[in-house]
Amino acid sequence: MTWLDLVADKALHREPPTRDEALAVLASADDELMDVVAAAFRVRREFFGRRVKLNYLVNVKSGLCPEDCFYCSQRVGSAADVLKYTWLKTDEVIASAEAGVAGGARRVCLVASGRGPTDKDIDRISATIEGFKQRNPDVEVCACLGLLSQGQAERLAAAGTTAYNHNLNTSGGHYADICTTHEYADRVATVESAKSAGLSPCSGLIAGMGETDEDLVDVAFALRSVNPDSVPVNFLIPFDGTPLEGHWQLTPQRCLRILAMVRFVCPDAEVRLAGGREIHLRTLQPLALHIVNSIFLGDYLTSEGQAGSADLAMIADAGFTVEGAPDAPDAPDAPDDRAARTGLVHVRRRGAGTDLPANA
Repeated sequence: MTWLDLVADKALHREPPTRDEALAVLASADDELMDVVAAAFRVRREFFGRRVKLNYLVNVKSGLCPEDCFYCSQRVGSAADVLKYTWLKTDEVIASAEAGVAGGARRVCLVASGRGPTDKDIDRISATIEGFKQRNPDVEVCACLGLLSQGQAERLAAAGTTAYNHNLNTSGGHYADICTTHEYADRVATVESAKSAGLSPCSGLIAGMGETDEDLVDVAFALRSVNPDSVPVNFLIPFDGTPLEGHWQLTPQRCLRILAMVRFVCPDAEVRLAGGREIHLRTLQPLALHIVNSIFLGDYLTSEGQAGSADLAMIADAGFTVEGAPDAPDAPDAPDDRAARTGLVHVRRRGAGTDLPANA
């Protein structure tokens, strides 16, 4: 029995690896890479079979953020070429979200830039969520609105929100190197607030921001301690015009090791392959499906993903099935048209160069 077998056996019993074992996964040799993937697959298969859950992002408010997160194209002072618009109207959000549902998404993620919502913002997004849920009662809704104030999580839950996303992003020790306008503890507090309100906690990380292996292990164990139901793993897209411009530090092999380490630390969590997967995993994306059990369909917040139809083909070709589909061969096709697939292109084109008017 190899050391990877021992790590996988622990995970099958929901036991975490030791820190040294987690570090060893990240430091494993290229000759061991397929063994790492196979060990992680044992854990993935035990808790999630061969199902892949599809998620769909809707960027309901873009840019205009006062925070200085170094990785973000929407940060204050960003020179990145992204569109900026304030809150989309309810019918625009619902139409965009339903484009993802038509492609097979089981969860839609409504994301707004900014430090955190005002109470008026909570009123606005709650009305949108209620309208969407009336039309799509079986689809999960995850809100991602920034730092929450007292009582806001409870109001989101009352509106029918399923989950709340707020990523820890990196280790506590590394956090001051990627953001100065809020603290790591603020992020932890928001995750705990969402949990206390009965929202499913969703929190993950971004790799490739100059962190060490120790930082990656630290954030993975920090995530385990807050016990999120889902853990999105993002890989930095180093946008021009941000402080992390030019930080190309990831290889496909390293991305797979990071995903496997997270799977071993959080064995029964929904590990979601998120932003940057197409750029950094490239042709090894199908291998990642042996580790993760969830992906985003189509585009992200300010960057394009691969076509939704290509995602579905990749899932089928790798021998996996879409969660919630009647059966794999008859899974709904994601629309190939770029506007339908992103759900927001018509809005972005209309709003290019100007801000869209806020909802009343």
